[in-house]
Amino acid sequence: MEVNFKIYRFDPETDSKPYYRDYTITANPTDRILDCLNRIKWEQDGTLSYRMSCGHGVCGSDAMKINGRCALACQKLVKDYEGKEIILEPLPSYKVLKDLIVDLDPFFEKVKFVQPYLLSTTALPEKERLQSPENSKKLDIAIRCILCACCMGACPVLNENERFLGPAPLVWAFRYIFDSRDTQYLERLKQVDYSHGAWACVNYYECTRACPKEIPITKYINTIKREIQKSKDTNR
Repeated sequence: MEVNFKIYRFDPETDSKPYYRDYTITANPTDRILDCLNRIKWEQDGTLSYRMSCGHGVCGSDAMKINGRCALACQKLVKDYEGKEIILEPLPSYKVLKDLIVDLDPFFEKVKFVQPYLLSTTALPEKERLQSPENSKKLDIAIRCILCACCMGACPVLNENERFLGPAPLVWAFRYIFDSRDTQYLERLKQVDYSHGAWACVNYYECTRACPKEIPITKYINTIKREIQKSKDTNR
């Protein structure tokens, strides 16, 4: 079957403004959008730029906007858009470096802000810090996050307020706030308890819809809000 693509193009070194270029390829319904991008680059236009790595929904590098929705190109199939022109655009909210490649440094800085690693003031154990199966189960969905930034691109709040910490960093905050091995519970709550932190989320649920790992992001952010309030009530 013939598939028509309209792809966002912009090279800041040569282009005064972005534009779209049309491509037509022959593809199977079960071909991935990433397969199609590779075919376009290898067979029609070697200047087309985008990120990719594992190609199996693990690395998160090929996040982009596909027909208006943020997703991973390696997870979406041609048949998902059958009969439609497929429009590919870079993730919103981030500076375009070239074509479908955006600058994700601001995203990773926000993730870094929440200290996405275990913090403990207890003595080092001989082997490892133990975690109960119950506590591990509470976090087993949150740890699916692959830092693809689909949720960030889909978030209407972040699109209007770049200071908002954002869905993915808050998922990582959730992961450690509720980890029984971490001893910085109150400090972590205080870290996201500000106007551009957890409270900036107003429950659009777009982050949850966009997440390729089906993480209930909005639910986790609301859980953080309740935990912040609970800690304040307890310490009054």
